[in-house]
This record gives sequence, C-alpha cells and structure tokens, in this order.
Amino acid sequence: MIKSDKVILQSQKIIPIIKKLRKQGKTIVLTQGSFDMVHIGHGRYCQEAKKFGDVLIVGVDSDKKVQKRKGPNRPVVPEEERLEMMMFLSSVDYVVLKKLKVPKYNLIELIRPDVLIATDKTYTQDQIDHLQTICGEVVVLEPMATTSTSAKLRRLQIGAAKEITKTLSKKFVKVMEEMIEELKNGDK
Repeated sequence: MIKSDKVILQSQKIIPIIKKLRKQGKTIVLTQGSFDMVHIGHGRYCQEAKKFGDVLIVGVDSDKKVQKRKGPNRPVVPEEERLEMMMFLSSVDYVVLKKLKVPKYNLIELIRPDVLIATDKTYTQDQIDHLQTICGEVVVLEPMATTSTSAKLRRLQIGAAKEITKTLSKKFVKVMEEMIEELKNGDK
C-alpha cells in the first residue's frame, strides 16, 4: 500500500487540501488520465501542465475505469503502481484515484481548478465549453510523445504475433514433412 499524504485514494479527501491551498493563494491545476505504463510523454505532459499554476493535481483512473474504457487487458500496470509512479514526477504535487462508479466530472467539480489541462482527445468542444463554467480555464495540450501507451502495446502485440507465426510456421512445416515421410515409409 502506498504511504504518502500526497496520494489520495478517496476523492472527497482532496477537499480540505484544496481549501488550504486556496487560503494560501495557490493556483491549482488539474489533469486526468489512465497513465498506464508511464512514459516520457506523460512526464513532459505533467511538466508542461505544471507551468500553468502552483500546484498540479493528477487524477488517475482506477483499474476498473481503465478496463471499461480500454478493454479487459488494460491497464498493464495496476493502479497502485500507477499512482506511485506519478508521484515520482517532480511536477506532480498530488495524485487522486478516480473510481469507476463516480460521476463523470466529479473530481473537476470537487477541485474546481483554476486551470484544467486536457488533450485534444479528452473532451469535445461542447464539453470544454461546459467545463469552463466549472474551471477558470481549460487548456488543451498537444501530445508530448510520438506514440501513446496504446500504440506501444499494439506494436508489441503485432511483433509478438509475427514471431509466433514465424516460429509456428517453421515447426508446422517440419511436422508435416515428418508425417509425409512416415506415410511414405509406412507404404513400403
């Protein structure tokens, strides 16, 4: 289990932290995602997000939430490890677990960030317009890496499938040749 007061497992527990930060006059930035197999793009994204304020809070989807969105074989990395990995990023101040059964904009409404950071794939323009009524500002960032975690996993799967096919094809041909030879020898 994670032992950090900066990892929030129950979203409601972020409220007193937000109140304290607001009293200190801090600008609060929020971003959210799966952050499965944390890679350089995630690091760059959080570093860029932090530039918009004093405190960066990252909402991380629970395993069940990721499975619902991305399929039964995801996430690759369990939520506890993803939460902890995000804390290793120097730009991240707090990490909040986002559970499946919680309403869609729950964390955004709880925090009411000064700046919400998103990617162009996160929200439609209508959703952004709605979110701007909750947040001070919605900033859309470009992707910070050439490939996403999903793309990297697809490349791994395709590569593995090709290797398996190549290996099985060679073995299959060898078995077939042996069977044909046995059949020929059985006829003699």
